[in-house]
Amino acid sequence: MTNIVYPINIKKRKNYNHGIIYENSKEAAASGDENIAWLKKEKFGTIKTSNQCFTDSLKSQNPFDFPRQQSEDQRSEPEVMQYSASQRLHGSEPPALSQQIENNGEPQMPPGDGTTAVNINNMTAVASSIIEKFETVDNPTEKAAKIKDEANKFFKDEKYDVAIELYTAAINLDPLQPTYYGNRSIAYLRKELFGSALTDANEAIKLDPAYVKAYFRRASANMALGKYKLALKDYESVRKFRPNDTDAQKKFEECSKIVKRIAFEKAIACDHDEKKLLDSIKPDDFAVEATYTGPRLDGEVTVEFMKDLIAHFKAEKKLPIRYAYKMILAAYDFFKVQDSLIHITVPDKQKFTICGDIHGQFYDLINLFEINGLPSETNPYLFNGDFVDRGSFSVETIFTLLGWKLLYPNHFYMSRGNHESDSLNKMYGFEGEVKAKYNAKMSEVFTELFNQLPLVHVINKKILCCHGGLSADENVTLEQLRKLHRTRQPPEDGPMCGLLWSDPQDENGISVSKRGAGIQWGPDITKKFLENNDLLYIVRSHEVKPEGYEKHHGGLVYTIFSAPNYCDTIGNKGAFINITGDNLFPPKITSFEAVSHPRVKPMAYGSSLFNFLS
Repeated sequence: MTNIVYPINIKKRKNYNHGIIYENSKEAAASGDENIAWLKKEKFGTIKTSNQCFTDSLKSQNPFDFPRQQSEDQRSEPEVMQYSASQRLHGSEPPALSQQIENNGEPQMPPGDGTTAVNINNMTAVASSIIEKFETVDNPTEKAAKIKDEANKFFKDEKYDVAIELYTAAINLDPLQPTYYGNRSIAYLRKELFGSALTDANEAIKLDPAYVKAYFRRASANMALGKYKLALKDYESVRKFRPNDTDAQKKFEECSKIVKRIAFEKAIACDHDEKKLLDSIKPDDFAVEATYTGPRLDGEVTVEFMKDLIAHFKAEKKLPIRYAYKMILAAYDFFKVQDSLIHITVPDKQKFTICGDIHGQFYDLINLFEINGLPSETNPYLFNGDFVDRGSFSVETIFTLLGWKLLYPNHFYMSRGNHESDSLNKMYGFEGEVKAKYNAKMSEVFTELFNQLPLVHVINKKILCCHGGLSADENVTLEQLRKLHRTRQPPEDGPMCGLLWSDPQDENGISVSKRGAGIQWGPDITKKFLENNDLLYIVRSHEVKPEGYEKHHGGLVYTIFSAPNYCDTIGNKGAFINITGDNLFPPKITSFEAVSHPRVKPMAYGSSLFNFLS
């Protein structure tokens, strides 16, 4: 069993620097905190080694009570710190591109402050106000059409939650109109609720078998779920309806290539002697241009290399392919010998940080490090999956995370998410981004790397961390999770699928997932799983939340999501969790806002095969 323990003799700075504010880089350097000094040098603003939510908690440590032994009313609430861009310690926003390195002159996308997005807290109220405008319309069909038109406006503005509410209202008024189901299906697709998208597409086709867009919707959902043969059937149907449609023909051909490739790979696969594409990569065969002035990786990853790499990426410059492949291969070699479940031991008083989805939002990732400090042996991290896709700086994000992993293998952890998969990488931009910035072969190499990522981390034998959640098998044990066969694409069901795809629900029991993969599980399932495995609570990610986090099941499950203003449209905050080895519960949570980034929109590299607007 992989059991990584932090060394007891870690060099401790005075008071562990919890809650100490460094007013300038000179003071930080004098304190011995090199990471903080470097952040100051990069003009990020005043930095804390630990965020403010830690200060009070460390002054008065309370005995930790097992939460299931308390009533819900008695259970401690998580301590939450709100960290907004308007309240930065120096009153200024950290530059999206370092002021100490040359800017390429590109305009910046503004941070997400909620002014250009319908906050997901208010979506129901917004939808209700729209519906009320048509209370005087007596004809249900006419009223439904007007509400549908309003829904289309919100969809165009990428306010999918409101659009779904309005499409649902239109369907309730006129349930025999196939276009309403088709429109709601595409909104579900944008929300990655592939199961709901399939249901609506099926209903639309049932009402009108000639409704071509519904076949596109269904094909897209099946592609996202890795059901390529089913998707191919729908693209074939579209070709029959539109024999002269070049876009339909292109989608059919691309999907057909995927089906043939999978069949070929399956035919030549040999479990006892599987040939990896990684085996053919020799980084030193790739030359580094003589004009290159960025960070060089000629040996082990160092702190200086990581600092230079971040500055290099902030300047929108690319890491040479030689060094990129070196990092991928080194990470692969590390992960392939790990178990699917990793045990982490955090000593007393040691801070440990858990982060959720990043989704290629590199500049928000760097802002997170500004708030909470760079990774180090005294500032360990766990990133809980979905590092890539949607955000158009996924390459920069993944190499930054891999670099920290290589530098601090026993103090920096990465857990696989559902977006570390081939089908979603094709759909949501990571494959296209890697091809654009490097080549197609590297995108395939990343697939092999992602297959090696661990699925679960357990902290101090009490906190289970995974990207999604539980499966229908509520009796599964940690030992069974440790032995899971993970070096593959996510299966359609079972524990691995649940760990990557599932979501909690308020109702007891198990329900079919709106995502089309995994399940929705209730508080009774949580309690049984925790009791069976002697755990305190679950930390998972996978879902956008208004404040970046949410407590479920009376404090037995926490969702943490670290990509603020997701896709530049949602208006949510990001968040992360802090715990210490002797203060596991309740978790200390910090919410933070988005920062600006270069003017490259999310999904800039998404494949045309998954153009939902077809």
